[in-house]
Amino acid sequence: MDISKRLAISYYKSIAPINEAHKVFLVQHLETKKICIRKTLEIYNIDVYRQLYQTPVRGIPTILQYCEDEGQLIVIEEYVSGNTLRERIQQGSLNVNLILGLILDLCDILGQLHTMKPAIVHRDIKPSNVMVTSYDRAVLLDFNVAKNTHPESTEDTVLLGSQGYAAPEQYGFGASSPQTDIYSLGIMLREMLESINYTDPFFESVIRKCTQLEPSKRYGNIFELKDTILKQISPIKATATGKPDKLSFALPGFRSGLTWRTLIAVPCYLFIAWVCLTLQVNGAYGLNLWVQRIFSLAIALFNVFGIFNYLDVQSMMPLCKSRNPVIRILGIIILNAAVSFIMLMILTLLVFLMESA
Repeated sequence: MDISKRLAISYYKSIAPINEAHKVFLVQHLETKKICIRKTLEIYNIDVYRQLYQTPVRGIPTILQYCEDEGQLIVIEEYVSGNTLRERIQQGSLNVNLILGLILDLCDILGQLHTMKPAIVHRDIKPSNVMVTSYDRAVLLDFNVAKNTHPESTEDTVLLGSQGYAAPEQYGFGASSPQTDIYSLGIMLREMLESINYTDPFFESVIRKCTQLEPSKRYGNIFELKDTILKQISPIKATATGKPDKLSFALPGFRSGLTWRTLIAVPCYLFIAWVCLTLQVNGAYGLNLWVQRIFSLAIALFNVFGIFNYLDVQSMMPLCKSRNPVIRILGIIILNAAVSFIMLMILTLLVFLMESA
């Protein structure tokens, strides 16, 4: 084991087991107090982890440290909060719009992996390996059985993957390729749609093409799959970045369809409206007062929208896209402060014009 890497990993203290049987623990850095995940792997491809460490991929947990020790790989990676897609399926908390948003997120993640040099194939895409964050974005986990693709390979030498999701080539009928991940993505899409009893001829055709036994009959690459969805599913509109609009104008608290979130959101919105629309301002009466009340409501609502990324407003502030949670929170604060300041300046100008009239 590399002594420097061993020393770096020793700075992470275990604070709670996440999956003790699989040697997955929640750890904390002794100096920075940063919360992370520590995994000890017996099945792994060191080249894949080295590549992901050197070239971080947006949409997967950042690998902070790794080292080999007596046939095992110790990995320290970014902690991502949320629920696994498996848990969301079991809770019955999915809807068509969310499903499509997650699939498109995964297409973006796989697109980055499949175009690396050499390309990385995940080979174990399934609901338990997808984390759904609090703002409904997909994060791809667990690269234990991932491998680099080699054009000269004719078949997989080690049969790895999860039954029910693994493509035929993972069972010795050929070599893994980007089409292997497309197959598993199709299986997972079908499972998600079945969980909400949703059927549609277009989805059926997409799933059928993803899950062809012969890899050459599947989508040529993950971008072809993504483009097919973006062009043919009317509720989804691509933004300038190629990411899905969040599919509707439903306010935060109503987007997921979860009853408990709605029950919290309704009184919160009513309280915000009541506070802002009954606001008393010294020296303000009539139209002047109502303009200030309405602007107060708009500022309050935008702060809610900024926090929960309504209609992807966080894209206005690059810091909000950071994978570092501290920087991301700082970005949200700056975004809300900047927009609030601008709206206050507009309000001041309007009040001045009304009082001058």
